[in-house]
Amino acid sequence: MTNQQNVAIVDVKSLGVRNVMPPLSLPVAKSFPQDLKMLRKKWFDTEKGGAKINAWVDSMRASSPTHIKSTAFIPETDEKSSWIVHHPSALSMFEQIVAASEGKQIVMFLDYDGTLSPIVEDPDQAFMSREMRAAVRDVARYFPTAIVTGRCRDKVYSFVKLADLYYAGSHGMDIKGPSKSCKYKKGNQGVLFQPASEFLPMIDEVHKTLVEKTKCIPGAKVENNKFCVSVHFRCVDEKSWAALAEQVRSVLNDYPKLKLSQGRKVLEIRPTIKWDKGRALEFLLEALGFANSNDVLPVYIGDDRTDEDAFKVLSDRGQGFGILVSKEPKDTNASYSLQEPSEASNITNLTMHVKEFLRRLVDWKKLSQGEHAP
Repeated sequence: MTNQQNVAIVDVKSLGVRNVMPPLSLPVAKSFPQDLKMLRKKWFDTEKGGAKINAWVDSMRASSPTHIKSTAFIPETDEKSSWIVHHPSALSMFEQIVAASEGKQIVMFLDYDGTLSPIVEDPDQAFMSREMRAAVRDVARYFPTAIVTGRCRDKVYSFVKLADLYYAGSHGMDIKGPSKSCKYKKGNQGVLFQPASEFLPMIDEVHKTLVEKTKCIPGAKVENNKFCVSVHFRCVDEKSWAALAEQVRSVLNDYPKLKLSQGRKVLEIRPTIKWDKGRALEFLLEALGFANSNDVLPVYIGDDRTDEDAFKVLSDRGQGFGILVSKEPKDTNASYSLQEPSEASNITNLTMHVKEFLRRLVDWKKLSQGEHAP
């Protein structure tokens, strides 16, 4: 039988072994026990696969918050008020944040999609504004700054177009930075670290397979991010999510060295190595000479589930701050929050904004150095 999500499910318990046994009056093939074993395994795998798809779809819904379209004031619920108490605005707590940096070097880590640029339907059109680029450029003048993203490093560089930054693409599996002020150098290229290079042919193969497999699902977009493959479902009708998840599962089953993770409206396939945005943060701190230093204050700003790995690293270190970009309460290891960049300016009394935080940080640094700040 078939459930509403078009995933084949067989209830082994209700079917029972007697229902598939041949009549006693007929001869039983000698291979029957083996055939029965294989049939049971097939039922089990199908049921297990269906449960996995259902779990994936539930997770897809959970990672796809409803966007607020109205510009009217949204009253705070008790839940949201309580959440803000534990994760206050990084703007309202700005003085506390910079006070913690006294005698320390601030190092900035920034996610891209949903943090420096709004989430858009077409991931190839996720351009950052001129004002945001200027803010990031100014921040990088005063603080070591890294873009840490699930995107391909070359793709995010084409969006940001700033040479004096560190770029950690593919969830930190492809790291490169400027040669200046860096103790890890390779020629004139600065930091260059790729812990999953052996997976490149496999990732390319999976990308090509998924492009073919998802052609039948309107709105699905498969992106090759070099060390991971992203399957975007932002433009896919929710009724087709189960079918999309089934196609992804069918491909992933053939590659045990790859794993699935999820972000906002995206399924991501990447190597099973123990590497994520948190590990990338630690690597970059070491590259900058701050591995075991108390003279550093890392600040990581991100909006996605994958950024939680970096937030957790900072929380476990007891050093630095994670800032979650979100308009809704959610479980997080971040210390502070900021409003989502695409909608913050349109919601009354909500002044949280990534660009404003970066600008304020630059103005504070200029004043602390005796420079004139506008």
